[in-house]
Amino acid sequence: MKLSVIFQIGRTTPSKLHHRAIRKTRKRIEQSVHDSKRYYSLNRLENAVGRTSNAGHIEKKALLPITLAETSSYNPSLVEQSWYDWWDQIGAFKPDLTSDKTIKSEGLFCIPAPPPNVTGSLHIGHALTISLQDALIRYYRMKGATVLFLPGFDHAGIATQSVVERKLWSTEKKTKYDYGRVRFNQKIWEWKDFYHNRIKEQIKRLGASYDWSREAFTLDPPLSDAVVEAFVRLHDEGLIYRESKLINWSVKLNTAISNLEVDTMQLKGRTLVNVPNYDEPIEFGVLTTIAYRVCNSNEKIQVATTRPETIFGDVAIAVHPDDPRYQHLHGRFVEHPFLAKKIPIILDAEIVNQELGAGAVKITPAHDENDYKVGKRHGLEFINIFTDDGLLNNNCGRAWEGIKRFDARSLVIKKLKELDLYFGQEGHETTLPICSRSGDVIEPLLKPQWWLNQKDMAIKAADVVKSGEIKILPKHSEREYFNWLKNIQDWCISRQLWWGHRCPVYFIQLEGQKTDKNDGRFWVAARNSEEAYMKAHRKFPDSKFTLYQDEDVLDTWFSSALWPISTLGWPKNTEDLELFSPYSLLETGWDILFFWVTRMILLGTHLTEKVPFKQVFCHPLVRDASGRKMSKSLGNVIDPLDVVTGATPAELQDKLLSGNLDSKEIARALEGQRKMYPNGIARCGADALRFSLCGYTSNQNSGDIYLDINRIETNRKFCNKIYQATKFTIQKLGGDYPPLKIKLSGNETMIEKWILHTMAETSNTMNDCFKLRDFSGATLAIHQFWRSICDVYIEYFKYILRSGTEAQIASCKETLYTVNDNALRLLHPLMPFLTEELWQRLHPEAAQNVTVSKQPYPAAQENFMDEISFYKCTILLTTIRELRSLLNQYHMLKKYNVSISVTDEVISKELIDQDLFIKHSVKSNLVDLHYNNNHEDFSRGYATKTVDKNVSIHLTLQDNVENPHREVLKLEKKLKNLERKRSSLEHSMNSSDYEMKVPDGIKNLTKRHWMILLPKFQV
Repeated sequence: MKLSVIFQIGRTTPSKLHHRAIRKTRKRIEQSVHDSKRYYSLNRLENAVGRTSNAGHIEKKALLPITLAETSSYNPSLVEQSWYDWWDQIGAFKPDLTSDKTIKSEGLFCIPAPPPNVTGSLHIGHALTISLQDALIRYYRMKGATVLFLPGFDHAGIATQSVVERKLWSTEKKTKYDYGRVRFNQKIWEWKDFYHNRIKEQIKRLGASYDWSREAFTLDPPLSDAVVEAFVRLHDEGLIYRESKLINWSVKLNTAISNLEVDTMQLKGRTLVNVPNYDEPIEFGVLTTIAYRVCNSNEKIQVATTRPETIFGDVAIAVHPDDPRYQHLHGRFVEHPFLAKKIPIILDAEIVNQELGAGAVKITPAHDENDYKVGKRHGLEFINIFTDDGLLNNNCGRAWEGIKRFDARSLVIKKLKELDLYFGQEGHETTLPICSRSGDVIEPLLKPQWWLNQKDMAIKAADVVKSGEIKILPKHSEREYFNWLKNIQDWCISRQLWWGHRCPVYFIQLEGQKTDKNDGRFWVAARNSEEAYMKAHRKFPDSKFTLYQDEDVLDTWFSSALWPISTLGWPKNTEDLELFSPYSLLETGWDILFFWVTRMILLGTHLTEKVPFKQVFCHPLVRDASGRKMSKSLGNVIDPLDVVTGATPAELQDKLLSGNLDSKEIARALEGQRKMYPNGIARCGADALRFSLCGYTSNQNSGDIYLDINRIETNRKFCNKIYQATKFTIQKLGGDYPPLKIKLSGNETMIEKWILHTMAETSNTMNDCFKLRDFSGATLAIHQFWRSICDVYIEYFKYILRSGTEAQIASCKETLYTVNDNALRLLHPLMPFLTEELWQRLHPEAAQNVTVSKQPYPAAQENFMDEISFYKCTILLTTIRELRSLLNQYHMLKKYNVSISVTDEVISKELIDQDLFIKHSVKSNLVDLHYNNNHEDFSRGYATKTVDKNVSIHLTLQDNVENPHREVLKLEKKLKNLERKRSSLEHSMNSSDYEMKVPDGIKNLTKRHWMILLPKFQV
């Protein structure tokens, strides 16, 4: 049926055809391929048939136009289509304040969302962050707390500028210089707007319950004002200063980057490495021995280097003062082989190990961290030999100027050979610094930059964690936090970019005087040009001057460090800052503990005199099922929406080809994609994805997550189980069932008491898990509870419907309603869409703006706790399970003859009372059950299962097994497997280093397994 026909039906047909149109359209949607673009949203469908209100608002009844009976199974695309818009419309995500706009008595819970970069779409790591945070937010919202979940986005200076530059080059063969700063930034804004909207849509599809009215972007005017204010204050305090120091320079990006953005590549020896802007790989991991001639002598001093091209920046040769080989050369000089200058031989016991090699080291202070320290100690000259583009500069001499840095390496070696100053090469284990943003080899350069002194701030940042003002989980993250603060260095906050917060500092060019830009005395920090002029005039009252604002921008992490306070209005004393600061929790991946979390604490405590948040929870990183880091070039990056809506292999390939990958990496990525997802990705839905990601995460996580898509598909089936169970409940109870049961009637059977006790225990466990941030424990507890409902209680309910009294049936209905309602509310923080859909159907009487997300979260329910009934029913259910297992092992000639031995009279009575249910549960009329007090001899002719110390089950085998020979073979095979297991355990336990190397917990577990197996071989 075409959409145009549906429109006509909506106008002209009676109600029957009206509903038929909806059903047929729904059916077609369910059967279509799982490309989200081919689904009509529920909004569009309802508009088409005239079910939304005249005001244009989404009516809740319009979201449930068909009954569960008309749908055969769970379809995540239909369930998840329109609830988010409705939540947003009714204001479900806004903080619930009291009438005088203060925090409710139930307390406050607020989280600032880690702002995703506007560099591209979200990946599965973002989905993990959203799943964990939103689960907590929804939990505390249901607990009645005033909740704020504040969303935002990060401009991501280096990352965003570099992807736009790559895109412009690949599509237009233009660089940023072809556009100029203003037009180039306009291009980045266009990119930002596109991906901002795309990311926002992804976030909504994942169900994150953000208060969008408070959405923030790091380049928004209020947040930019906060950046300027922080910089000016810190500069005026002397904590931000200008100085020439050695920095990490990315030639490819043409900017400085921080130590935290430098990856290290460990090389065992000679290795070819692809370097941006070079057609052929460059060899690294080589130690080259060269020599310098001693002035006025025939002697040569040999030195070894991994970077021969830096010879132009050498300013000294260092030897150990106690080395007898060079005693006669103290105070002497060597000749530079390429430049007309002499280089001193200096004495330095720190840099030189006289036992290694020739015992002499060439010193290049402007291009090596260790040499930089030597240069400072000895007052040496610092000579920069590279341009920002990685070319040799005029300090290298006219003949060498303009040569690319790694091309110069081979040319230098060739020239040294001609001069008889080359003494060979050998493979050398080394560490190569790599720019994490561009893959370029980092070049240490001496440049004037803006630096932030963090030493005193670090002391305070450590104190607030030691005192408990901030709690960091897991514990190993806290240890890493302290270690980093203990060794903290000054932070280089300058970046030579065009995209970002321009440094609010102004250079004072004095008229008629020489002023040095490297000298901090000629700079002022100011909130605007007028303030800059006033400050400059106070500095130089008798001089004429011109002001020039610095061209550099600030490191993105500087504005991100202000996120918890700038998003609430700092530096202004806003109502939000008063109400919500400090945030309750900062939740993020452990990989940005130093990038972001630590810096928020450093700046937050310094600028506001209070902590920015009370707790930090660091979750693991997501890797693929093989343990590899997610990488576009490996083809294993997952878009969360590909899991939500599904993706065919062709769709995954198209997405990869339309991305921003280098052409050299595309073939590798496509091959990795084919291996990882040969059949594409099945449609799983947001709820199954969220539940799976939470299931990987506990408060004790020390390793990363190895994501298996199959696990998400399994949880989609779990969603269907919940869907079918609730569908069954609604069908059996009817659409006008009375409200929730809160007290016991006294008519409950043992199994009702068991499921109610299980519900109460699950409620306690879920509350504890959310408070302790044990997401894995929460998913396990609720999964087990739903299995208890589906596999046990619903089966028991069917049995009661068929054979119970009216009173029993009425009581069982109340219990079914109670556990279903509680189970949906317990599950809601983890699966918001499915639980809203089903809860609304279970509660058709709920008003238009009533949502499960604001229903009370089940708390401790002591009135439902019944340990005795729970124990007795557990014995009953275990008996049924073991009996099923026993019956499934054998094929009998006639009826199964089973004896159940019970030594406890109370348990015996309960089992006898439940005899019919036991037979119903094993789904066989061919079972004869006999109960006894264990006086009979079951040593021969029986198969036995032990339930517990009081109960055992015995199946008569003699003269009743269909194929005795086959059963003997099965038992012999099982015996051999047990023998192998025991032998393997004994081998492990008898190894020479077992006692020393194996942890006690593993030893105890191994011993228990061995003891279980041992009696089987002593019969």
